[in-house]
Amino acid sequence: MIPVPRLTSTQTYQVPVRYLASTSNLVSQTNRRSAGGHAGTMGNSQSAHKISAHDRAILDMKNQRDKLRQYQKRITVITTRETEIAKECLAKGDKAKALLALRRKKYQESLLSKTDAQLEQLEKLTSSVEFALVQKDVLFGLQQGTQVLNMIHKEMGGLEGVEKMMGETEEARRYQQEISEALAGQMSNEDEDEVEDELEAMEREVVGLPDAPNKTILGEDSLPEVPKTELEREQERIQKQKERARQRRVALEA
Repeated sequence: MIPVPRLTSTQTYQVPVRYLASTSNLVSQTNRRSAGGHAGTMGNSQSAHKISAHDRAILDMKNQRDKLRQYQKRITVITTRETEIAKECLAKGDKAKALLALRRKKYQESLLSKTDAQLEQLEKLTSSVEFALVQKDVLFGLQQGTQVLNMIHKEMGGLEGVEKMMGETEEARRYQQEISEALAGQMSNEDEDEVEDELEAMEREVVGLPDAPNKTILGEDSLPEVPKTELEREQERIQKQKERARQRRVALEA
């Protein structure tokens, strides 16, 4: 039988102390690694959830698109009433107020149309693989879109302002003058011509004007009217546009 050495009380105490010290160091190192790994995981998680400029541009466009759709529904009520007012004014022989109602309607519809087209173009740029190259253009376009949406929102002041288009009071006349002057700086000549054409078509519908001059009864010496060529009709249209532009200048100078 091999004799087993007896440990003194001091030796018996030192062995556990060395073991515990070693174990404590191991636990401390393990905790530090765990803490570092946990912090790294949180950092990666935060980085993964960070919204990029591309994502924010898409979100901003979606918000603008949703707001535009809401405005379109609400302004339709106003433009419908403006069309009715134009017809009522024509029936009373007040062509100036009818024209003002149609001009305002055209301006509102133009705002919606331009904003819709701009958002469509921005969506194409955002979907481009080279978004970084057009990022500034997209952000600038979004800023412009916000400004135009604010302008559209101002146009939705309710039907009270629309009804003033028919008013005869001094306050209503001042309001009509303010609207006319504001529109003069916002509408292009092309827009104004389209409004004039719409007014003429509406006048024929409401007042019952003929679409073409009445035909005269042909006599023995009279000759049938020669149909106008496309060139002649285009020249008449251009001449009419020039006359309208002249009348608008005179109205502004008055």
